Amino acid sequence: MDNISEYFGVQRWGIYLLDTNNNLASVEAKGVSDTFIEQYQRFGKAVDPVLKYVLENHAPAHEELVLPEGTWKQSELYQRCCSTHDHEHIMTGPLVGQGQLIGTINFARIGHIPAFNHLELASLGAVCTHFSARLAELRKPHSVSGQISNRLTSREIQIANLVAKGLTNAEIGAELWITHNSVKQALKRIFRKLEVSARTEMVAKLRDII
Repeated sequence: MDNISEYFGVQRWGIYLLDTNNNLASVEAKGVSDTFIEQYQRFGKAVDPVLKYVLENHAPAHEELVLPEGTWKQSELYQRCCSTHDHEHIMTGPLVGQGQLIGTINFARIGHIPAFNHLELASLGAVCTHFSARLAELRKPHSVSGQISNRLTSREIQIANLVAKGLTNAEIGAELWITHNSVKQALKRIFRKLEVSARTEMVAKLRDII
């Protein structure tokens, strides 16, 4: 995470793991005070538009993605939490297990620096997919039925394994010597077979196979 924070150009980060009621179960953070965490849990979480997007879509987001342009500093979250702790820009990504949100990765930039962009958002998505897969390995194993594994071809399992490693569609295509579109269509088939709608859900569902 220290290296990742350098890559994203952030001064503060946190890994929040949730219980079954979406309440904070544990946190690992850098540059974030206990005071901020307590204040966020009491006042900020309920009005956090970025977290709301992540909860609803299981996809990463930053404030400029979910709020109208120029309204971030007028938002309740910024006024009640971020402004007092110099969190000028925020970005959050989902950690998923068994098709459910089990936590988030959170980044914050301080001072007069640019907001997060769409490339950094895509990179966070890859990080979250990889992180979710690794977390699944650490948690109590649950058997995946042969029925699930039998739904996929060996090529589809191969593609899913590369997704779990954090590769993009283009990188998977280069690795397997197939086109970007072939990867995209294969993922659509995998999603349909497994009845999931996101890469993180797919990885979580196949964690005992890939």
